[in-house]
Amino acid sequence: MTAVWSMVCAAVMVACASSPRQVSSPAKLPARFTSSDGPRLPDRWWESFDDQDLNRLVKEALEASFTLRQAWDRLAQAKALARKVGAGMLPDLDAQAGAKAGWSKQGAALGWNVGLVATYEVDLWGRVRSERAAERFAVLATREDLSTAAISLSAEVTLCWFQLLERRAQLSLLRAQRELSVQVLDGVMLRFGVGQASAADVLQQRQSVESLAGDESGVRGQIGVLENQLAVLLGKAPGTFVAPVRDSLPSLGPLPGAGVPAALLARRPDVRGALRRVEEADQRVGAALADRWPRLSLSATIGASGTYGPPALWTWLANLAANLVAPLFDGGSRRAEVERVRAKASEALNKYAQVVLTAIKEVEDALGRERESTRQVESLERQLRLSGQVVGQLRAAYLQGAEEYPRVLDVLIRHQLLERALLAARRERLEHRVALCRGLAGAFPIPAPGKAASRQDPEDAPGRASGRAPGRAPGREPGRALASSGRRIP
Repeated sequence: MTAVWSMVCAAVMVACASSPRQVSSPAKLPARFTSSDGPRLPDRWWESFDDQDLNRLVKEALEASFTLRQAWDRLAQAKALARKVGAGMLPDLDAQAGAKAGWSKQGAALGWNVGLVATYEVDLWGRVRSERAAERFAVLATREDLSTAAISLSAEVTLCWFQLLERRAQLSLLRAQRELSVQVLDGVMLRFGVGQASAADVLQQRQSVESLAGDESGVRGQIGVLENQLAVLLGKAPGTFVAPVRDSLPSLGPLPGAGVPAALLARRPDVRGALRRVEEADQRVGAALADRWPRLSLSATIGASGTYGPPALWTWLANLAANLVAPLFDGGSRRAEVERVRAKASEALNKYAQVVLTAIKEVEDALGRERESTRQVESLERQLRLSGQVVGQLRAAYLQGAEEYPRVLDVLIRHQLLERALLAARRERLEHRVALCRGLAGAFPIPAPGKAASRQDPEDAPGRASGRAPGRAPGREPGRALASSGRRIP
């Protein structure tokens, strides 16, 4: 009777420990971002740049990148492990057969036996259910990791493409600047021929032309590196991929709406993945708690055996047994395991809080940087217009003999540097927009290796498979481990 009451009390204690509770937000969120108005960012965020070449490159990368294929492999591993752990909810059924031969005074005899053995662990305290739920949360987290990897890959391809376009535009600009400098050199040579310019003026202008030629060589090297980088991102060997031929940066569209931080956290796969890890760790605490209580196993056997020979006999048997195993002394191993997984759950919660803060910071940083880069581009455009007017006036004055060459050369070099700086500033503004889109982006359908996107299995659609809101998943609800600390998950 005492044993029965002990088991009842144990069941009540584990049930109380397993009761689902909400866990509060680990970090206080702002009510809104500094800029929340604007059009909604499309799921395939790179399409907001209206660049067909970029669209094709990102599509190819999502289909062929080996980095993304590794993420698919990790998802397959997690799903297989979840199926393996989930098998513990079902009985094990084994077939057995055997034969033996013997000799005696009566002669030789051949014995045989066949049978079926079934075993099943009764999940009294929810240990197996908790382990299965933990692995399901792990699958959901890994699926969010895949979405995060896809967003990172698309951003890397976009950044590399914009850098390549800017370098190509710089090369075209340097060629035009060198042609202009050659024209200036011809004018200086003419003036030198009639004694109106010195040899130093000629040498200085030649040095300026050679400097631009050297800059061209450096930019060509950078273009080669970027083309190789883009090839690797697309899953191709450098030298086997030819990037689209273009040297103009796309225009920047309107600033997308950032929305509110709460909506961002529900959309970003890295935040949702971190939350799944919290729920996974919580379920592992439940499994560790249940492991401290007795285990009840059932087994059933049915079979037949017999002999050939003098005398020939056969018989059959059936057996049903129950086995209760209770831990009495383990040197504190199970208690230590509970403490370890509780600390692991707390670590997962703190990591989730850090991911939340980082997500909000990334959006705010991108918003602030784009505002300042827009002002910088506008300032450079005004400077360039004024510089162009100064260059035109000084060149005309120099050809008329009313201006000294060093001043003309200085103004020309400054004008050329402004042209290059403007190109770089426009590329940086695009990069800030990419950072903003990356910070706001949610999951989008990703074609599995060897599958077309339109035929993709819904189970393999990261961020869209479960149809559940963040914080919920199949199996037991979270909350048992972190509830004791009074913290809540949103």
